[in-house]
Amino acid sequence: MNQPLRHAHDQMFSDLIRTRTGIQLPVHRRQMIESRLRPRILAVGAKGFDGYLAQLFDNGLLEEELPLVIDLLTTNKTDFYREATHFDVLVREIVPEAIRRSAPIPPRLKIWSAASSEGAEAYTIAIVLAECLRAGKNFFYAILGTDISQRMLERAQRAIYTKEQLSPIPAELRARYTMQGRAPAHAGTARMVPELRDRVQFMHLNLMDRTYPVDRDVDVIFLRNVLIYFGAEDQASVVSRLVGHLRPGGYLIVGHSESMVVSHPQMKQHSPSIFRKT
Repeated sequence: MNQPLRHAHDQMFSDLIRTRTGIQLPVHRRQMIESRLRPRILAVGAKGFDGYLAQLFDNGLLEEELPLVIDLLTTNKTDFYREATHFDVLVREIVPEAIRRSAPIPPRLKIWSAASSEGAEAYTIAIVLAECLRAGKNFFYAILGTDISQRMLERAQRAIYTKEQLSPIPAELRARYTMQGRAPAHAGTARMVPELRDRVQFMHLNLMDRTYPVDRDVDVIFLRNVLIYFGAEDQASVVSRLVGHLRPGGYLIVGHSESMVVSHPQMKQHSPSIFRKT
């Protein structure tokens, strides 16, 4: 493939992924991109990454392949109890505050995990809230998990995890909120109990969409370690759209490395990486 055409395809591909997902793909990451897309390169019989791009843009494979491409390029890093201080704030401050505000009627907390991947964040939230209920606090809650990757959403809906994945959960809570796999095919795995699965729903959503089919009175939105992959303009647009779905006094929680990203006239910093809508 001649160099001008190769560079044109590279730029077209980079622009396409940024427009559709917000993810920026610098040229120096070409080797990483090719590695992640290798399953699709082999599946369509392309001659390397350049041949694959040619098939996408010149041979009409783009719309068919694009969902698979996005799925492979999405960073799906997720852990239970990741950045645990956020869950501490949820339990110590946000839940009691909601109860006081709603008294004497128990509040119904709406929490949105806006880049839920395979569900570890959403189910961590469910566990800590279930523990609040066990401790005698009186409230209801519902959790929505959304993600751009259909493959990750399917895993989240199954709610089956390996023992290694579940290891960050304290042993007592693992025993209480997971069920060990008994069939040979599920050896070494456990599934979240129905009590938690019933409180969490998952839905496909692209943060780059202009509108989100989500309630506009959400109490807490978790969007952690996602905005770092976006350019400044897309970061601001996503934050603005998310703010529109928070109730007054609602919270936006981002990754600890993303505190400087959130700049919105309606959001006031509560603590590092936690912002509250005025």
